[in-house]
Amino acid sequence: MPAPQQLPTLSIVVPVLNEAGQLPLLIEHLRCWQQRGCEVILVDGGSLDGSIAMAEAGGFAVITSDKGRARQMNAGARAATGAILLFLHADSRLPEDADTLIAQALAVQGNNWGRFDVRLEGRHWMLPVIGWLMNWRSRLSGIATGDQGIFVLAATFHHIGGFADQPLMEDIELSARLCRLRRPACLRQKMNTSGRRWLQRGVWRTIWLMWRLRWAYWRGVPPAVLAERYR
Repeated sequence: MPAPQQLPTLSIVVPVLNEAGQLPLLIEHLRCWQQRGCEVILVDGGSLDGSIAMAEAGGFAVITSDKGRARQMNAGARAATGAILLFLHADSRLPEDADTLIAQALAVQGNNWGRFDVRLEGRHWMLPVIGWLMNWRSRLSGIATGDQGIFVLAATFHHIGGFADQPLMEDIELSARLCRLRRPACLRQKMNTSGRRWLQRGVWRTIWLMWRLRWAYWRGVPPAVLAERYR
């Protein structure tokens, strides 16, 4: 009987900043992937709420970097040893068999990156609609957001220089550069992502804000200015 095919090593990079409230469930989720042979790298950007101690108590090594999601994810990518990188937000959860699905997607000749569909969790009736629109827009444009679990061959990520050092829209900018090489593998299996951002600010207000920020970004408004508007 032939030996089972070994999957390429998947490195999961998770930027965290003051995520003590999310960490118990996140640690439980990440432990499952660690047990499946994935490398898990948590990158702290200067938490003051005990996040590092909680993660270390849960059995995970934590590296530190300057604050900023792009900087944290780049630091995690530099420390990673896997052939494939997956960038996971602290409030997102991967679908079952994500490692196998990613390996299969990237085994297709020419594919070097991709993302999952997203499902926003929460009771507001608009959240499923927003998730559907995000997936539809991404499939048409080839642009992925961090909520969709962007995965990429490590060699490709380093070849294009990683995430741009900017405080907002780093996922959009990375997707645009990756799209010049190849459109993404759009997997229909869904990431579960918290809808807290939408619920805290108000769903309709957040929709309006995000469209305004995206439009301004495409018109060339600097990300630092957009980050101030977002805050």
